[in-house]
Amino acid sequence: MTTQTTNAAEQETASDSETGAWPIPTTEIREVVDSVARSMPDVARSSRTLMEDAMQGIERSSDERVAAGVTLSLGLAVGMLIGGAPRLLTALALLPVAAFGLVLMDRRGTAPTRTARGASAS
Repeated sequence: MTTQTTNAAEQETASDSETGAWPIPTTEIREVVDSVARSMPDVARSSRTLMEDAMQGIERSSDERVAAGVTLSLGLAVGMLIGGAPRLLTALALLPVAAFGLVLMDRRGTAPTRTARGASAS
């Protein structure tokens, strides 16, 4: 019986080497997936902190810097689109445009306006 088991194992090994099949290390894959899953909250927390810091930096910038940032980022994204860059990279290049654009629109929307009370007093 042991001879047949040994022969069967040798045949499986021979057939694997003939077809070029690789053994799948499921335990190592499971360990890597578990470690990535454990580190995801830390990654999300740190990326959120970085984004908040970036938005605060943009909000503290002058109008000229914000307008220059929009122009530069939009030019980069359009250049990537025309140059044939992958769509994902082009979409990622548009993220700063959105951030700068939101700050710029917020600044333009909160311009001091005359109220009815101020208009009647003048």
